[in-house]
Amino acid sequence: MNLWKKQINLLKSGDIKTLARCISQVENEVDGYEELLEHLPTLNTPIIGITGPPGAGKSTLTDALIEPMIKEGKKVAVLCIDPSSPFNLGALLGDRIRMSNWYNNPNVFIRSLATRGSLGGLHPKIIEITDLIKAAHFDYIIIETVGVGQSEIEIAGLADTTVVVVVPEAGDEIQNMKSGLMEVANLFVVNKSDRPGADVFAKNLRLMLAPAFHRQETPVPVIKTIALQKQGIDELFAAIKQDLEHHNVNLKRFWLLAEKAYYLIQRKRMADINKEELKDKIEAAGNDFNLYKFIKDYTK
Repeated sequence: MNLWKKQINLLKSGDIKTLARCISQVENEVDGYEELLEHLPTLNTPIIGITGPPGAGKSTLTDALIEPMIKEGKKVAVLCIDPSSPFNLGALLGDRIRMSNWYNNPNVFIRSLATRGSLGGLHPKIIEITDLIKAAHFDYIIIETVGVGQSEIEIAGLADTTVVVVVPEAGDEIQNMKSGLMEVANLFVVNKSDRPGADVFAKNLRLMLAPAFHRQETPVPVIKTIALQKQGIDELFAAIKQDLEHHNVNLKRFWLLAEKAYYLIQRKRMADINKEELKDKIEAAGNDFNLYKFIKDYTK
């Protein structure tokens, strides 16, 4: 049996060790990983994106959100996108101590991934990795992003429901949001809502998100939580399920896939281009070198 066939059969059976190995194969572009991806089944496992500014409590919220899912008998996969180490491109926060309660639960799979320099706050192979997880028949996939502020809108293209987490002290930051996080959110969470000013902040946020002000048919829900004490988590999970039931086709996903397709096609077509060889040819041309004529001749 071909290796990819065996791996896919093991994935379908929910073999966690195979899933972990396959993710590593894709991350490191091990020989044969593309053939594996080409034969993955197409499944529509819902993806929940957890995003927002640093310090909002996204990891604690994600940890708390796993509990009501498990109580319903669901299988949950969590991808934690962490900042990259400048030395080895690995995840700096890879241990994820706050989620340690779930590591031995057979219905929970947690994997830390490094951004590896990706500016969108996600892993460069996040689409491939989520497709691998879908093949393993999980009920939910949670993606917690690195939290780089307004530039972190790439998650909206990947997630079926995007949860933006903020804290009461983010008043000035919310006022300055023009697009970015304000437009990608399906749900807003005001975490650490036991802090002073939380009620006023949540009220002002609801006003800013009202249909009359924000050009949408229905208001974006704003839910107050204290993730550390697991308060408001059941309400949040109920709102996520409701949004998943009623969400429309995610047009942003098509753009994300188009960008990914463009990148992969570009990389394949450039596979036989060697920079050192280019340098040698340019050097050999001497003073007669013309960049534009060189490119035209080289690409004939």
